[in-house]
This record gives sequence, structure tokens and C-alpha cells, in this order.
Amino acid sequence: MSRNLPPLNALRAFDAAGRHQSFSRAADELSVSHSAISRHVRGLEARLGVQLFRELPRGVELTLAGQTYLERVLPALDLIAEATDDLAQTPTGRVTVNSEPLFAERFIVPRLATFQHAYPDVEIRLEASPFIADVERYEADIAVRFAHTGSLDVPSDLLSAADIYPHATPDLMRDHIREPADLLGLPLLRDRSNNIWRPWFAKAGIRADTLTDHGWRLKSPLAYEAALNGLGVYLGSSECVSHDAITGRLVRCFDIGIRDGAFYLVYGSRGVRRGAVKHFRAWLLDETRAFRDTGLVD
Repeated sequence: MSRNLPPLNALRAFDAAGRHQSFSRAADELSVSHSAISRHVRGLEARLGVQLFRELPRGVELTLAGQTYLERVLPALDLIAEATDDLAQTPTGRVTVNSEPLFAERFIVPRLATFQHAYPDVEIRLEASPFIADVERYEADIAVRFAHTGSLDVPSDLLSAADIYPHATPDLMRDHIREPADLLGLPLLRDRSNNIWRPWFAKAGIRADTLTDHGWRLKSPLAYEAALNGLGVYLGSSECVSHDAITGRLVRCFDIGIRDGAFYLVYGSRGVRRGAVKHFRAWLLDETRAFRDTGLVD
């Protein structure tokens, strides 16, 4: 049976340009030049006799015909990639992971060597950003995101729902902290935009009526670094503290924890299909297993 199939390189260029709505970003994804993407796309348009993109003052956008064609081509390309991965003895390729900055820096990076040792032919591109990548358009293969309450309304796996505890350096703990009330006299650091110290003090049975947001309004990674340097007490996610708790750089001040949201692994509606992405997902779920079980943290 003869099939009316355009060249695969042209389809790959169209696929990347359509998902990103950009020839430049498509070129970056495929490691080719902007002109190569343009040439493939224009050649595909000529072959099909249909305009797939319209020019904008800055960039391009899909036409209605282009959007319809992309929606039908994407599943086919996914199936080809999946079939090819299934034939490989070991996973290969690149996995783009978009993550909350603190989780990327303090949980993924310290453990990443174990994944790379197990799967040396898989390249992990880790992007730390507070803004979620559009996994539907393949801006990332998977993304780690935090939700304060409930589950996310997109396909996802629960990574961690661990309680949060106050942590400090061993020196700060030894010199200044004996009981929970002592924390009121120290700079209070946190990894959330809401003031999670208030409910923590309430659970500790301490009135904190005068507790205010003083000058320590630092974003999560900076607040964490401040805690590591002994500049205050850090109240934050147990999974993000776990590596430094194991090495002794931070110690848990008290076994009084509160629940405030969870981390999720987000993926597109087409699911996790490529072999390399499947293996990274399985690895990350295994690494976070203890943090889905109450009480099994640092």
C-alpha cells in the first residue's frame, strides 16, 4: 500500500514550530538553524497546498488548517517515537524537566547522579522556574509543581505531601533554641508565599499575636541559603531539607510539623510515552516515596 507521507524531517520541523509557535524555538529544540526550520515548513506547505503558518510582526502562528493538521500529526509522531523507544535496549535521548526552583536545587540535583549512573545515555535538562512550562506544547516533558490545597486539575502524580518542620544550623540550635517559644526571638524564614509560621506556632501551643512579616521576605532559594548560613530558622518542605538534614548542615528543631500543600509531577494529556521520560518519572517517584508516607521524613 502506497502512503501519501511527507518527509519526516519536514514533519518534525512543523511539529516543533507548531508547538512553540516559533521557528526560533523549534530550531533550538531540534538543534538546527532557523532557516532550516523555515525551509522545511515552507516545503511542507508547498507539498500540501495549504498555508500552515501566518506571519506575525514578531514570529508566527498556526492557521486553522495548521492547528488541525498538528492535532492529527502529534499522536502519530508520539506513536513512532514510542515504538522506536520500545525497540531500544536502554533508554536514550533528552528529558526536559521543568521544576519549582527550590525542589530542583535541593531535591533533584543532589540525587541526580544516581539517575545518570543508571541511565548514562539519557540527558536531563533541568529548568528551574516558578512558572509552569506548557507540557501540552512540549515546552517540557514533565514539570514539578507545588499546590497549597487539593490536587492539580491536570494529569499528574503526587510526589510529596510531607509535613513541614522548622530547621536551623546545629550552632544556632545549640546556642539559641531550647523550646518552641525561643523561635519568636529569631529571624523566621520560610519557603511559602503565605505566612506558615502562624499555624505552626498555633500547633506548638504558642500565642504569636505580634508575629509579623518583618524584613525576611526572601524567595525560597535565598531564604534557604540564609538558613544554611545561620541567619534564621527555616520552616519548609521536608523533602527539600532532607539532603542537608542527612549531611548535618541543618537539624530539625522540634518534632512539630504541619501540612501545607504538596508537590506534584505534571505531564501532558497524552501521558508519559517516551522511554527516557518513563524511566525518569519512575526514578523520581521512587526517590520521593518516603515523602508520601506520613512520618518517614528526614
